[in-house]
Amino acid sequence: MRIRAPHHGELTRLQDIERAAGRCFRDIGMPEIADDAPPTLDELAGHRRAGLAWVAVDPADPAEVPVAYLLADRVDGDLHVEQVSVHPDHARHGIGRCLLDHLADRAAADAVPALTLTTFRDVPWNAPYYARCGFVLLDDAELGPGLRAVREKEAAHGLDRWPRVCMRRPVPPPAAPLR
Repeated sequence: MRIRAPHHGELTRLQDIERAAGRCFRDIGMPEIADDAPPTLDELAGHRRAGLAWVAVDPADPAEVPVAYLLADRVDGDLHVEQVSVHPDHARHGIGRCLLDHLADRAAADAVPALTLTTFRDVPWNAPYYARCGFVLLDDAELGPGLRAVREKEAAHGLDRWPRVCMRRPVPPPAAPLR
């Protein structure tokens, strides 16, 4: 997979990916999540302008149509995974992990100590998946004010109807060059 910044004309494609990826929540009794609107074009454009949006494209596809995307924010001094979505036609090929690793590389290059995210505790492709990607659960005492604000916003949006957790993945500093 090739990871790059999204082009402005691809933002509607990111919305399509989000809608398609969300459909699997219907199968596990979370239709409200399946029906939740994707990020708006303005939100997507804001992440793009801030340099905090990436897409995964198949390098063999000459059109380079995005098949997955990741949005990040800066929260409590870390890079926070706001959203990562893979189109179901391309799921289970390590694309989400590639996007997370790309963000970790960016964090390391910028001397950012960790990645954080919030997610559903019991959804197999959420907290258990992120644990396999190196994220660890945070307890309430470990949350900074920014992460607490993210959780409050999610609760106001109704996401606390299902158990949610905060997770963190430490980012090792870049290796020193060999002399």
